[in-house]
Amino acid sequence: MKTVGLITEYNPFHNGHAYHIEKAKMLTGADRVIVVMSGDFVQRGAPAVMPKHLRAESALLSGASLILELPVCFATGSAEYFAQGSISLLNRLGCIDSICFGSECGDLHLLKEIAQILADEPIEYQTALRQALKDGASFPAARQKALNIYSDKYSEILALPNNILGIEYLKALAKLHSKMEPFTIKRIGAGYHDMDIDGQFSSATAIRSDIYQLADVNSSSESLPLTHIQTQVPSSCHELMKKNYQTRYPVKADDFSLLLKAKLLSETAGSLSHYLDMSPELANRILRLRNDYLSFEQFCDLLKTKELTRSRISRSFIHVLLGITNDWLTAMKAPAPYARILGFRRDHADLLGILKRTSDIPLITSPARAVLADTAYQMLELDIYASDLYESVITDLYGTPFHNELTKQIIKI
Repeated sequence: MKTVGLITEYNPFHNGHAYHIEKAKMLTGADRVIVVMSGDFVQRGAPAVMPKHLRAESALLSGASLILELPVCFATGSAEYFAQGSISLLNRLGCIDSICFGSECGDLHLLKEIAQILADEPIEYQTALRQALKDGASFPAARQKALNIYSDKYSEILALPNNILGIEYLKALAKLHSKMEPFTIKRIGAGYHDMDIDGQFSSATAIRSDIYQLADVNSSSESLPLTHIQTQVPSSCHELMKKNYQTRYPVKADDFSLLLKAKLLSETAGSLSHYLDMSPELANRILRLRNDYLSFEQFCDLLKTKELTRSRISRSFIHVLLGITNDWLTAMKAPAPYARILGFRRDHADLLGILKRTSDIPLITSPARAVLADTAYQMLELDIYASDLYESVITDLYGTPFHNELTKQIIKI
């Protein structure tokens, strides 16, 4: 039996993700698909549009075998830490033969070339990078500029989000000397940032935007508006979305606006600078413009500069909300210390027995009963807090009962 690992967010799950699962199995010859998925907060620095258990159930209904939660400190980190956490988790399971990720270019050899340069950081690359940063470019832009000394095509590849993550996965595999074999699938349909609902493979960005717009104009709990995205998601997922529409989702960044404002009002430039992704420049800019704060999204837009990317600002805000400081960096540079199971398919339940034999980290089926070392326990506590905070916003939005994270059951399909 072969097993392929996927690294995902499913925000939300759509046809492109179902294609990824099936294509990964075909490409790698795998019988089982183990997915590492972001929890209730995602890498771009935002809450997920719907709770992690709903997204996990969607993936299981569409062919995934088992879903694991990526600890929130990795899930909300930069691309480098997101990749390191995900790859290390899959690697420590001891039963993953390969990983398969989507990319805009679909060229594994080319991605490996770039990953090698970024991992080795030759002197000429370092010099070009420092000069670009000195000239005022943001780090992503400076890195692209530095790669131009090798080839224009490298810079073009690094301009696209799935390529960037793919390169970070390859770097993490090399760093761990992992035996997992990498494969990539060329992204099909709409681009990552495309906003139009079109064809059968619209982007998650477009689908989220459509869900948010429909929720804004439709205050009832009727599921009729979701017919607009019916062609974009597997039918089983669409039924799940209709069932939970405006009772469990949608959730957006602005739903956390008052929580964030309360936190920012209690901070100083010094205390803000202790949060992950928060530079002194950003901290000072926040304090200067704090009186102009209207909402999470509006403040991100207001703070954005040539040097400060919007994604960096939004990630720093999530770190403020969750209390993720620079002290977490040591833990984030180490391999993932546990694997929390969100759900599995009953017909692939044999994977649980295999994982118990091969994994060198604890498998968590019940957070309330987890026995972990100090750092790992603190990481799990942070996961629980993040999900309880997310759940509190759902409760406030839709007037539904609060479901404590410790009481939530594993999804079994």
